[in-house]
Amino acid sequence: MNYHLAIDIGASSGRHILGCVEDGKLKLEEVYRFEDYLRDDGATLCWDIAKLVREVKAGIAKCGEIGKIPSTIAIDTWGVDYVLLDENQREILPCVAYRDSRTLAVTDEVAALIPQTELYARTGIQKANYNSVYQLFCDKKSGKLDGARYFLNMPDYLAFKLTGVMKNEYTEATTTNLVNAGEMTWDGEILDRLGIKKEIFSEISLPCTEVGDLVGFDFDSKVVLAPSHDTASAVAACSVGDNGVYISSGTWSLIGTENLAPVLSREAMEANFTNEGGIDRRFRFLKNYMGMWLFQNIRRNLDKRYTYDEMMHLAMESERVFYIDTNAQEFVAPENMIDAIRQYLGKGDLPLCDVINAVYHSLAKAYAEVVTEIERISGKTVDTVNIVGGGSKDRYLNQLTAQYTKKRVIAGPVEATATGNLISQLIYAGEVASLAEARKLVQTSFDTEEI
Repeated sequence: MNYHLAIDIGASSGRHILGCVEDGKLKLEEVYRFEDYLRDDGATLCWDIAKLVREVKAGIAKCGEIGKIPSTIAIDTWGVDYVLLDENQREILPCVAYRDSRTLAVTDEVAALIPQTELYARTGIQKANYNSVYQLFCDKKSGKLDGARYFLNMPDYLAFKLTGVMKNEYTEATTTNLVNAGEMTWDGEILDRLGIKKEIFSEISLPCTEVGDLVGFDFDSKVVLAPSHDTASAVAACSVGDNGVYISSGTWSLIGTENLAPVLSREAMEANFTNEGGIDRRFRFLKNYMGMWLFQNIRRNLDKRYTYDEMMHLAMESERVFYIDTNAQEFVAPENMIDAIRQYLGKGDLPLCDVINAVYHSLAKAYAEVVTEIERISGKTVDTVNIVGGGSKDRYLNQLTAQYTKKRVIAGPVEATATGNLISQLIYAGEVASLAEARKLVQTSFDTEEI
């Protein structure tokens, strides 16, 4: 049996999932899981990258323990965050997390050096204060960038720690807001204008290509590049066609469509769409919304006394509907999400069922608005919405999405990100001949549900 290992790391947890093709179907097996690698030292939100490296290696070792050695390994993570290394390849810490508020003070400074209209026309990336461009500008101002010789986005850094080889993968690189959308290379003009030194960046590498040999283990594996941005991997597993919309439903909800060329119009910019890189040189024309993050924080505020299923049923008991802007700054990193929602609505005594129901209806309404915008800006007539990822298990949200969008809604596969990661490895290994063939394999391998 030829195994492949997807290391899928989100903002709140990570998993090692083995995959193999058996009897014409892709079979998945979770072998390791970990969490708790975000740290708050009182002044800065940062990633515990030493723990991340330990956990990544522990999951690989687990494969050896159970006798299922992967021939290839690939890593995907969230976007925008990175690790800087000095000329001796030592980490320059802390590794600040995208939810930290430090970038709020520099967005206007960056805009004065390169207006948003020009930045969008060059990169096609939506304005978001957590984008790497603003983080790097902060590092430049603080002097942290002075000693940097290498820039690695998070999945590239973890691959480096497994192989000793440094690569900048395309889909993850596009989340920096520093990649020229037309040329698919680092945009030297932007870097020059912002005073960010070019030499810290390597040539951009595409998914389904090799990083290097795994080192430090008593078995041999190749580390390869998946679409390293987790949403790019999830979308790789979707097969809704040119007129379909995907919703990658996890900590973030990412709603979009797949294009063969970027959409760089002023209308797209003003609607705050992004053109992030995808597998096979494609573009993911999408918008980001906070998704399960809202539910995760509500559950944490309740000391995890409720399961997500119980929270769903609480919301379904609500007889009132309220709407919030799920992307409002108040919900990025609140001390208490429940209180933040009540304060936003001006209803300090709003019952818990109504608070949760407000999140449900607000997300579904936001999804519908994005679908309408995609139709208007792209000229497409959307026929299908495919919800993938962990959030696709939420029956109530799926029903509301169908209700608000008035489109055919398909839920699943749940493990879209790991699946997309794995099919990129199958393409690299020659076990499937093309992305189209890989997507057919996904369709025959996993159950989906039409809402």
